[in-house]
Amino acid sequence: MSADEMPEARVRLETELAELRAASVATSGDRQPVELDQASVGRLSRMDAMQVQAMAQAADRQRQQRIRRVEAALERLADGDYGWCVRCGEAIASARLEADPAVPTCVGCAA
Repeated sequence: MSADEMPEARVRLETELAELRAASVATSGDRQPVELDQASVGRLSRMDAMQVQAMAQAADRQRQQRIRRVEAALERLADGDYGWCVRCGEAIASARLEADPAVPTCVGCAA
């Protein structure tokens, strides 16, 4: 990756990180424990609420994993290691970084 492409990668990563964090905050209510009060909610409604809760928790786990990958990419950028495979040390193809700026490995190591 050329030095000219580094600022663009930083902006893309920082933007994605902000969006991921905002989405996590926005969906925090969906991940809260489901009220099991039989008087206020019927059995099917509780089951639906529990399914929504489980899906929101799974989505947030994936989101948190992506946040960690983006943060790691930003650290590599700050350290001057961005664009280099974390496994073999070879350069990561620019097209691969363009497709996913947080990717930590070259195509060979990813396979």
